Amino acid sequence: MQIYLPIAELSMNLFYLAGIGAAVGFLSGLFGVGGGFLLTPLLIFSGVPAPVAVASVTGQVVAASTSGALSYFRRGGIDLHLALYLILSGVLGAFGGVATFSALQKLGQIDLVISFGFLILLGFVGTLMLVESVRSLLKSRSGMVVRERMPHQHNWVHGLPFRTRFKKSKLYISVLPVIAIGGVIGFLGSLLGIGGGFVLVPALVYILRVPGSVVIGTSLLQVVAIMAATLMLHAWQSQSVDILLAFCLMVGGVIGAQFGASAGKYLRGEQLRALLALLVLAVAIRFGLSLVLTPADIFSMAVLGPGRG
Repeated sequence: MQIYLPIAELSMNLFYLAGIGAAVGFLSGLFGVGGGFLLTPLLIFSGVPAPVAVASVTGQVVAASTSGALSYFRRGGIDLHLALYLILSGVLGAFGGVATFSALQKLGQIDLVISFGFLILLGFVGTLMLVESVRSLLKSRSGMVVRERMPHQHNWVHGLPFRTRFKKSKLYISVLPVIAIGGVIGFLGSLLGIGGGFVLVPALVYILRVPGSVVIGTSLLQVVAIMAATLMLHAWQSQSVDILLAFCLMVGGVIGAQFGASAGKYLRGEQLRALLALLVLAVAIRFGLSLVLTPADIFSMAVLGPGRG
């Protein structure tokens, strides 16, 4: 069943869109990530223009993360004080990301920047995840007890100025790294169409030492707020949001996430991280190939600004 996507200006199969939404939703439920870093590349590889894919996926990320954030809020698993700093700095980062997105779109360079950005980000994160998970698997098989650093251990963050107390997380740290992390996640999320949870959660745990009891819920709340702001900014400034595309992806994603969450109970944490790392690296390699191989269509159309020929 073919449907026409007005903003993307192409026809796609309804069941295919719902299917990839369900597949990414399954992986999101399996690995506990937002899925934007997988869904955006899949849409681009399927022929959806990169600007439309980036802008439209933000709606799906908002929908997928909202239910989880509400669940954690009801259980008291969110540090609202910490989330406020992350959201405020993240919104500022999103403004910068959308402005950069629009400028690159007018210059006709947005496809190149998105591909290169995914290659660097996913390649770096995927490599770190794979090394850490393989190391944990080898240690567990050899019988070694893997001891993780305690959340409240001091590191370089505790020596920075402008410290404040986050009672829910039981932390007394500088707000500077909190603001920096939120701003970077907001910028990357709006520029690449990713929720940023797969980057934000490790940053909160390993840099800020946020306890596991509140890190997921706090991350989800920040993702919901930043992606909602990004969605509105893209709809207003770049006008690249395809509502019909976003809706099809949301329907499939909600269904797939339920099955993924059930399947995740049968795999160990190290195995899940290793599988996710391999998946992330596979997407990074695919973007790398798109940068060096000759495309099927060597011509590109870009929207130029006023007064440009």
